[in-house]
Amino acid sequence: MFSRRMIIVVLAGVFIAVNFIVITMTSRDSVPVSGIKRLAVSVTSPFQYVVTRTLGFTEGVWRTYFTAVLAVEENGRLKARLAKATEIQNRYEELELENARLRKFVNFTGSKPATYVAAQVIARDPSPWVKTIMIDKGESDGIIKGSPVLVSEGIVGQIIHVAASYSRVLLITDRNSAVDALVQNSRVRGMVKGNNEDTCSFVYTLRKDEVMPGEMIVSSGLDQVFPKGLKIGRILDVKKEHSQLFQDIVIETSVDFDKLEDVLVYKNGE
Repeated sequence: MFSRRMIIVVLAGVFIAVNFIVITMTSRDSVPVSGIKRLAVSVTSPFQYVVTRTLGFTEGVWRTYFTAVLAVEENGRLKARLAKATEIQNRYEELELENARLRKFVNFTGSKPATYVAAQVIARDPSPWVKTIMIDKGESDGIIKGSPVLVSEGIVGQIIHVAASYSRVLLITDRNSAVDALVQNSRVRGMVKGNNEDTCSFVYTLRKDEVMPGEMIVSSGLDQVFPKGLKIGRILDVKKEHSQLFQDIVIETSVDFDKLEDVLVYKNGE
């Protein structure tokens, strides 16, 4: 069995040979003068036409093929350059966001007479029954159990476990968390309790007290854990049942815990 490449080579050789014969026989005179020459021209003209068309077609195919190959290679190079440019742009945007967060931290710590340790969130508890995070600072950084954890937007939680180079933080949205708090405007007292959800409850507020949706809840400082006046969240809903002594109040936390990346640990007494 002949290969396809061999067949193409043989056919090309035949066409070239026929075309060479025609050119040789017709190159002496512009017009054939003998019957043999006229016969040869008549016989070979179709072959010459086919050869010319075939060569032109082949040249066009090869030109198209090489153009396509070059286009594919160029497309690959452009894609690589675009990917590199996109990576640089993403890194630039990340640096801008990080700088913005750090600027807020600097402004926040500069307005408080206290010492803070900046830390990054390195892990989250995947369990739906526990709301904790892990940070990359620990005993070697001066952090102790019970230290409050904050961001410029408000309270994050409290340190519940400390190791040499990392710590675990109990978020205020955890059901085991409690922060003594008050309504910023009316100074109505209560306690912020976690629900293991995105919201918290403002409990132990008497039914007679006037509490309105939209009001800000801040830390009272009476629990000896969180400094006074830190934001906790805004009131979303208020329900008063005549059969109950306390109101049912739901608050939206000031901190977006799903986007939490950097925190400040308050080093009390330093």
